[in-house]
Amino acid sequence: MRYMIIVKATPQSEAGVFPPNMAELMAVMGTFHEELARAGVLLDASGLAPSSQGWRIRYDGKERKVLDGPFAESKELIAGYTLIQVRSRDEALEWTRRFPNPVGEGLAAEIEVRRLYEEEDFAGVGR
Repeated sequence: MRYMIIVKATPQSEAGVFPPNMAELMAVMGTFHEELARAGVLLDASGLAPSSQGWRIRYDGKERKVLDGPFAESKELIAGYTLIQVRSRDEALEWTRRFPNPVGEGLAAEIEVRRLYEEEDFAGVGR
């Protein structure tokens, strides 16, 4: 089972402003991701540039419209992710409980965890 640990954006991350304790945060995150790699569950991980450097494609029938960032609601945006592959939801939950606070210990932050669909999830669909 694959799970994506989604780090929610903040107004600061959307402004491209790194926290003053960035070196410490990077060290803590690096250590955690090394643990994931040693356990053989890490698939990928990365931070994302602010939405001002991105775009969206809006579909309307056959039309596609490009919408350049930035996007207004930072609480609905993603600042980074970690992708893991584990045997169960419980194992994913164990790892995510240990995920370092992405903005620094003692500060308010949020991560979201979502299971990725696997090919077997679609077995028999549309047949």
